[in-house]
Amino acid sequence: MTNSMTIIVPPIVQVLTWGCILAFVHIFAAVNAKTRQYGTKWNIGPRDGELPPLNPVAGRLARAQANFFETFPVFIAAMLVASASGEIMSHNVTLGGWLWLGGRVAYLPLYAFGVPVVRSVAWAVSLVGIVLVLIPALRLLF
Repeated sequence: MTNSMTIIVPPIVQVLTWGCILAFVHIFAAVNAKTRQYGTKWNIGPRDGELPPLNPVAGRLARAQANFFETFPVFIAAMLVASASGEIMSHNVTLGGWLWLGGRVAYLPLYAFGVPVVRSVAWAVSLVGIVLVLIPALRLLF
């Protein structure tokens, strides 16, 4: 006889887990594009010396990666603050988490393909998500 238990994973754990996976996608996409341009010898070597500028796609992937790693720590901190405020399961925090993730998932290919305006909209959606996550903590401050 098997004992089947259903484990309920809180939305915040789901969003943070997918965020970590997305971080790896950013890393691998950017380094893959750089390796295609500079070669395997560059990738496995010490990466010393000057290199020519990245081609447009590799450059966009590198900038998208940098942008992700500028905002991911802020998002993680916002989630920790929401958790400490006791509002981690609130509608705003949950919605904010999914908006952040959705915006960030959309941002990468939009940036890679050089899509203007819509890329900025995706970034703005992720920013709105962070603000929604921070609302409970902001209420405590004001």
